[in-house]
Amino acid sequence: MQRFAGRIILLWGWRRALVAFAAGALAVLAQAPYDFFAVCFVSFPVLVWLLDGATGEASDGWFRRLRPAFATGWWFGFGYFLAGLWWIGQALLVEADSFAWALPFAVVGIPFALAFFYGFATVVARLFWSSDIGRIAALAFGFGLAEWLRDFLFTGFPWNAVGYAAMPVPLLMQSVSVTGMIGMNALAVFLFSLPALVAARRHLRLGIALLVILVAADVGFGYFRLATPVKPTRSIDVRIVQPAVDLSEKWDASVRDRIFATLLGISGKAPEEGHAKPQLILWPETSVPFLFTERPDALTALGDMLADGQMLIAGVVREEGGSASAGSRYYNSVVAINDKGEIVDAVDKVHLVPFGEYLPFADLFERFGIGQLVAGPMNFAAGNERHPIAVPGGLRAAPFICYEVIFSDLVAVDAASSDLIVNITNDAWFGDTPGPYQHFRQAQIRAVENGLPLLRAANNGISAVVDSRGRIIDALAVDARGAIDAHVPVSGRALLSPDQRRINGLLIMLVFALIAFTLNVRQRLRVN
Repeated sequence: MQRFAGRIILLWGWRRALVAFAAGALAVLAQAPYDFFAVCFVSFPVLVWLLDGATGEASDGWFRRLRPAFATGWWFGFGYFLAGLWWIGQALLVEADSFAWALPFAVVGIPFALAFFYGFATVVARLFWSSDIGRIAALAFGFGLAEWLRDFLFTGFPWNAVGYAAMPVPLLMQSVSVTGMIGMNALAVFLFSLPALVAARRHLRLGIALLVILVAADVGFGYFRLATPVKPTRSIDVRIVQPAVDLSEKWDASVRDRIFATLLGISGKAPEEGHAKPQLILWPETSVPFLFTERPDALTALGDMLADGQMLIAGVVREEGGSASAGSRYYNSVVAINDKGEIVDAVDKVHLVPFGEYLPFADLFERFGIGQLVAGPMNFAAGNERHPIAVPGGLRAAPFICYEVIFSDLVAVDAASSDLIVNITNDAWFGDTPGPYQHFRQAQIRAVENGLPLLRAANNGISAVVDSRGRIIDALAVDARGAIDAHVPVSGRALLSPDQRRINGLLIMLVFALIAFTLNVRQRLRVN
């Protein structure tokens, strides 16, 4: 092991970049749908050893001395994000004649940009580097900080944060209810990197002890949470509809009635054996294939389909401002429709997807003939606020559209005053690739963090009912068309408040920073 680590430490130039890239790409196997988290116990030690050798000349300025560390982290990140996000390009192939030209920019450009966060992480780590367990703590702090920044900088895109690799099953998910994603990201990198101590053997016994203690604490807490009975105070019967509409037809005026009829047919069928009539029916994102302002008869049809006391929550495109010539604004929205066919509430999507739902710097891009790429025939405007929707049974549901659910803090704000988390999406853009599975996993973690059941409807992807501990009650596979009928117990709230989880996560990062700083200073004093 020492010889192997030594060879990695001494790598330079393109060989160092290639190994860093490969280590990052390998780490993606720890994410859904593969969930082979053990691979990170190889990838991150390799990254530690690469950083051991990422030093500049003593006579160089601090910028040039840190450049090898940045390059190592950047190549690791580029491999990680390229292998983990290549499926984004699938969305551009839905209308390949128009958007295939943008494939390299999506498949390579996004990982290229995101890799800068991991380059930043390794620079921060290298500032506090030492020759012992302190460097493991430094790397955990650097990655924890980078993943936290990735949650909100440049509109935010915390997809496939490292912490998800440590939570492939509900047993290992429960600790996030205490640490939040901030703390889980840092702890995951610390644990994954500990095997790097095997090479030099300094602090090896301490590292093994910490590994055993932290893993045992995580598993033990998870077992306790899952074994503790949850006493429901209320419940709701739901039907989740997955229509699996072909995207090539989604905005085709000639088939809109057929699509709408399919949704009505699935929604109105008799309950499955052993299930009660649903109180709440959930349709996916932009599932209604036309504007209600153009087809008021559709609301009448929905009123006829819904039985007394039933409610439909559906994803729609909502128009505001009249005709397009008069300057209409369109919103990606979720609406609640009662048994009379009346829209009783609506929530607009606040966090839009750049280039998918709106075009940043639209005037500039449109000069070059570049419009939005994937979401539909119009640009969307962002909503101003989000609020829970009152649903049957006296419950409140917090709705999140598509990738809004990957933002931990955003979900926590509304979930704190709600009884259910509702996530509607359209992952059909990405086909049967890792994308829909990764998206679902992140939604699943939101249920655990907030201690609330999750109802998820996808046009195609993974529609599911998840309980407040992250256990899947029922689900539909990718490409399946049909419905889920489920009786969903509702009880409790998050174990800790969002603020407390955030504080705990930041404290975990601070502990790693203090350990790294202390051991770095001690090593400097010892050398001097």
